[in-house]
Amino acid sequence: MKRTRNVLQGILWILIYLLLTLAPILVILIGPRPQGREFWREFSVALGFSGLAMVALQFVLTARFKWLKAPYGSDIIYHFHRQISLIAFGMIFTHVFLLMIFSPSNLRLFNLLEAPWRARAGVTALILLLLMIAVSIWRKHLLIDYTKWRIWHGILATVAVILAMVHVILVGHYINTPLKQILWSGGGLFWVFTLAWVRIIRPIQILRTPYDVIRVVPERGNAYTIEIKPVGHRGLKFQPGQFAWLTIWNSPFSDAEHPFSFSSSAEQADHLAFTIKEAGDFTQRIKTLQPGERVWVDGAYGAFSCDRHPHASGYVFIAGGVGITPMMSMLRTLADRNDRRPLLLIYANKTWDGVIFREEIEQLKQRLNLQVIHVLEDPPQGWEGERGFISQTLLERVIPKSSRRNTWEIFICGPEPMMNAVESMLTKMGIWWGDFHSERFNLV
Repeated sequence: MKRTRNVLQGILWILIYLLLTLAPILVILIGPRPQGREFWREFSVALGFSGLAMVALQFVLTARFKWLKAPYGSDIIYHFHRQISLIAFGMIFTHVFLLMIFSPSNLRLFNLLEAPWRARAGVTALILLLLMIAVSIWRKHLLIDYTKWRIWHGILATVAVILAMVHVILVGHYINTPLKQILWSGGGLFWVFTLAWVRIIRPIQILRTPYDVIRVVPERGNAYTIEIKPVGHRGLKFQPGQFAWLTIWNSPFSDAEHPFSFSSSAEQADHLAFTIKEAGDFTQRIKTLQPGERVWVDGAYGAFSCDRHPHASGYVFIAGGVGITPMMSMLRTLADRNDRRPLLLIYANKTWDGVIFREEIEQLKQRLNLQVIHVLEDPPQGWEGERGFISQTLLERVIPKSSRRNTWEIFICGPEPMMNAVESMLTKMGIWWGDFHSERFNLV
């Protein structure tokens, strides 16, 4: 029943998204339209309006409305956000390109010193969008700090949308009736509300539910587990495998927050745990946290959880490196629930000493019906287990075979190349795509 509800809800949001994207085109068709305008000019305007609507809706996609992300999961939403950004920019660029092609005299509008203000606003918005996309795509290559990128990403997007709206208003052809003005005003107010939610309302809510550090535990694999407890509130409920955004050494109003999966059991509400591998400036400071330091948590998010598939006869967990963290949350939770369903963990690492939670995973085999297969790229001398990388031969040999869908659920988390390879292998094995689920840590 819950699975069906999620599917129906997901379809509903897609239909609403399409309606909001096409709404500006419907606005063009309502009421009087400018006379003497050829087809290609009107077509370019329609592309520009739809592209602007997509850009404005990007703020909704990243606003962390739980009811919006629930049917899909955050990784899918952010992937869609990245891809649709390119489509939206392409539509807006095509809008400008067509105007230039069929009316070459419009090239003068690119002269920002002499062009009318409506053109200045539109061209500047286009430049800002191009800059925002370029910086986002090549952020790592340009060595731009994540927090600084987030700040400027938000500023550029906000200013671009405002200037685009100014362009529409100054042109004035399609806001010349009360109905059209109501529609545009309603869209603008909703966009303002979304900004207020992200920048004011949600941070205030988070500020009221602080957490304090209990301890920081060193783990294998150059990772650290930070354990925190709620202060003055009951904490939050989450599904094992989900993640939250952590703000440390800053306030919830800042952009210095980072997403991490829960590694603790969902059945233990008195504290939360996140296991973080050193991989950058922020993660390298985790080990310096002291008991009593304040932490802010925004969550829980994500659809990567065994709780979303309670019907399963068993679960297969395929992890690589620190990708074990959401799996560990699910294993710990299932152990606390005394769940006796068959479980299979395939865990890939470079070395045996770098296997995070190695000892605890062995202990969990006493509490769970759990089979563990370690795959080591650089195994120690005398190693008798699996070597190299996860292969299709291995998966075919150990994954339970079932001709029925929704019998075994498979969860995959780890480095991007590993996940892509495993997904391809499972597909070749004839496993239905709805029976395996991936969690990608790259949300930006």
